[in-house]
Amino acid sequence: MGLFFKIVPEYQRLVRLTFGRYDGSPRGPGWVWVVPFMHQTITVDLREEVFEVEPQTCITKDNAPVTVDMLVFMRVVDPEASVMKVQSYRLASRGMAVTTLRAVVGDMALDDVLAKREQINALMQVRMDEVTDRWGVKVNAVEIREILPPRDIQDAMSRQMSAERNRRAVVTEADGTREAAIAIANGTRDAAILNAEGQRQSAILNAEGNRQAAILNAEGFSLALQRIFETASRIDEKTMALQYLDMMKALAAGPSTKWVLPMELTSFVQGFARNLAASASPGASPPPAPPTETPSI
Repeated sequence: MGLFFKIVPEYQRLVRLTFGRYDGSPRGPGWVWVVPFMHQTITVDLREEVFEVEPQTCITKDNAPVTVDMLVFMRVVDPEASVMKVQSYRLASRGMAVTTLRAVVGDMALDDVLAKREQINALMQVRMDEVTDRWGVKVNAVEIREILPPRDIQDAMSRQMSAERNRRAVVTEADGTREAAIAIANGTRDAAILNAEGQRQSAILNAEGNRQAAILNAEGFSLALQRIFETASRIDEKTMALQYLDMMKALAAGPSTKWVLPMELTSFVQGFARNLAASASPGASPPPAPPTETPSI
């Protein structure tokens, strides 16, 4: 009988039986003594592994058949239990996954099965882990890959989705029309307010301009009257007489046959005559002025 060594990697453990009896604890990593015909060894992989559950037809709570397939991620945490307490933990875990899946789906309605995938994954993981724990196996995750309802249900779901999309489109269009109408109304209102404000400002500016123009006109008229008064105060009797003569000339050229002359005209004419006489004979004194009368022609 020879002596042999067996090298166990870090990610494996060796369950060794001596004459068919478990000899205490898993071996490895490193060198492990293995004597032929005396030791029997079973290698256990400690790395996480994944297996696929083929598509399973399950009946939901509302009697709708659905086809589900999924992936199960697990790893061995107790090499001794995985060898001593189950014949094949992989096969046992696969069977447990199938039965647990059917039980979970059977407790849910079709709409929940289609909408609550994450909830199904978590529930599957908890239930499987409770069973596989006694085999020294830890279920790390369960992921449903696909859920397929029957063809007629798929068609009904497609029609429902189409109707829902149409409803949303109509609602969105109605909301857009309403918002557009509101925006137009607000714009019209703002435009009317701005127009009224502009008219008010224009009226105020026009009134202010008219007031300023009236003030300037009054000031100009006042200055003109002042200049006229100043000029008139410097006019003598000769200038006034000439003005009256020009007025008489204009009256004579008119079509009227009756004139009304002011009383002051005779005094101005007499004074003008005296001035002419004085200018003709510088030494002679001007004749006395006759009493003033208002002539009527």
